[in-house]
Amino acid sequence: MKKIIAVFTLSVLMLINLAGCAKEVPEVTDEKNTDANTEAPVETKKTIGLVLSTLDNPFFVTLKEGAEEKADELGYEITVLDSQNDAAKELSNIEDLVARKVDIILINPTDSDAVVNSIKLANEKGIPVITLDRGANGGEVITHIASDNIAGGKMAGEYIIEKLNSKGNVVELEGIAGTSAARDRGEGFNSAIATSDIVVVSKQVADFDRTKGLSVMENILQAEPEIDAVFAHNDEMALGAIKAIEASGRTIMVVGFDATDDAVKSVEDGIMAATVAQQPKFIGSKGVEMADKALNGDTLEAFIPVELQLITK
Repeated sequence: MKKIIAVFTLSVLMLINLAGCAKEVPEVTDEKNTDANTEAPVETKKTIGLVLSTLDNPFFVTLKEGAEEKADELGYEITVLDSQNDAAKELSNIEDLVARKVDIILINPTDSDAVVNSIKLANEKGIPVITLDRGANGGEVITHIASDNIAGGKMAGEYIIEKLNSKGNVVELEGIAGTSAARDRGEGFNSAIATSDIVVVSKQVADFDRTKGLSVMENILQAEPEIDAVFAHNDEMALGAIKAIEASGRTIMVVGFDATDDAVKSVEDGIMAATVAQQPKFIGSKGVEMADKALNGDTLEAFIPVELQLITK
């Protein structure tokens, strides 16, 4: 009898344990299944690569800010790379963006010819390219966003013609050789003054740089005794030229291009005569806006112009 009772008790205990185990297993399994079914898919932002010729120039810093603000507004991740005015560095930057598999590239070229290889590299990988401010002389670009630099150079030339009564000696400080901005601004300026008796007594490259604008202008001042005006392809060179002119004690009218903050203040203070206003922040913002349209399947115009304005006191 004792053996029968012991066996019965042991059987009851085993059944209780089995029931407990059977109850716990489905709860763990159900919990895992619930998590798997309710887990939200991870959303990834589309990516934009922005390659700038240099971030030492306030114009391109402002352009970058415009692009970043618009990218944030539209929900894009943007990577900004500085080419430091070096075509080899520019190519390396494009290679970096290609390796990152960005969805689209915006580029402000260091040189309109040298950038062609960079653009072709992106083309080969199926990454669309948009150029900003400066154009490219090859490769497939879906749109170019910039001011009409020929019109801007003409605007500066017409202002100088008016102030000098169509006669006098002028100096032209040129931007980086090979860039579309330097070529077009020079073309517009020279086409304007060709209708007058104004003579360009010196034309030298100062690479869009303030320090070079200063040193180049110092040399020109020593070589040219009669100068009535200076047209610089950008404000940085114009501001450098003004420093050289002030040190020489001579009075010479200076016209720049870009309407950077320093230049506009100089105009307001009556130091720089005028500057042609671009809209760098708008160019950057418009670049991202067009990138968004392109990635959503829209067809873009080959050239999107940005309005210019002459700033005087």
